[in-house]
Amino acid sequence: MDAKYRGFPEVGAQIVYIRPVQVADLPAPIRAQAEGLQTIWAVHRPDGERVALVRDRGLAFALARQNDMAPVSAH
Repeated sequence: MDAKYRGFPEVGAQIVYIRPVQVADLPAPIRAQAEGLQTIWAVHRPDGERVALVRDRGLAFALARQNDMAPVSAH
């Protein structure tokens, strides 16, 4: 069967993981920039390196896709 499923990452795309992060668990300089948010969203490489923190989940996925990465949810 040759049907394509759009939910899988493209071949060659770098997979990144999107997960929620509690602002209280972050260093003070980052907490100061969170503008009253309790949860923000992190973009991580497979090796665990955090590459971005953003305001909401949709923005995290958009950021990853705009940078030729294949985002997947992680809990």
